[in-house]
Amino acid sequence: MKDSENLVVPAPVLPTLPIVGTDRRFPVRRIYCIGRNYVAHVREMGGDETRDFPLIFQKPLDAIVQDGGVVPYPPKTNNFHFELELMVAMKSGGYNIPEGDALSHVFGYGICLDMTRRTLLDTPDGPRIPWELKKAFDHSAPCGPIHPVEQVGHPTSGRIRLEVDGEARQDSDLSLLIWRVPEIIATLSNYYSLEPGDIIMTGTPDGVGPVMPGNVMVGSIDGLGTLTITVGEQAVAGAPVPHRLSA
Repeated sequence: MKDSENLVVPAPVLPTLPIVGTDRRFPVRRIYCIGRNYVAHVREMGGDETRDFPLIFQKPLDAIVQDGGVVPYPPKTNNFHFELELMVAMKSGGYNIPEGDALSHVFGYGICLDMTRRTLLDTPDGPRIPWELKKAFDHSAPCGPIHPVEQVGHPTSGRIRLEVDGEARQDSDLSLLIWRVPEIIATLSNYYSLEPGDIIMTGTPDGVGPVMPGNVMVGSIDGLGTLTITVGEQAVAGAPVPHRLSA
């Protein structure tokens, strides 16, 4: 008997992302996220400018939405925000990776969005609210194609920009990251075993703001193309779920 025939419910679909230059795909194992990683964004969120320990959280695998897809407006919020970010895709890893070796574990880079319920309805807003309610909900991780390191190298600078319906909302540079990619990888590996298939969202610059159903978001990073996502109507009970994992 095959393992699939012994399951009491259908097995979840493995999320995969396209790889530029090939028809092969990148299987996603975990989604790690880094917050408060651009000084100007820290300021706009009311924080100070000290180089604090990075804010680390995760998103579920089935939160992935493909380039060109639709993100339904989530329930329990009237303040749904975009956060454009550089995505790092890992080909290997382990525990306690030295910062000097970190980039040797990177498969490639892409563009992603950390969609956020900035405020929650019918819920007291404060430090006791689980971070997952704001960050780790359905369709909260749109991701673009992955560009292999052999094609793009390891970006340390370059324009990162988001337009909503053709209007620029975020416009910054990767050189302004507080915690750089090698530092992020080394730090994460002190607490988790990084593995092939892991992706890391590295934080957003300033300019985050709300979107509404019908808005079209186009994110771009120099050398990494674009990511286009449409905001859909709020999902309702019994409605079909938009296809979001693999093409």
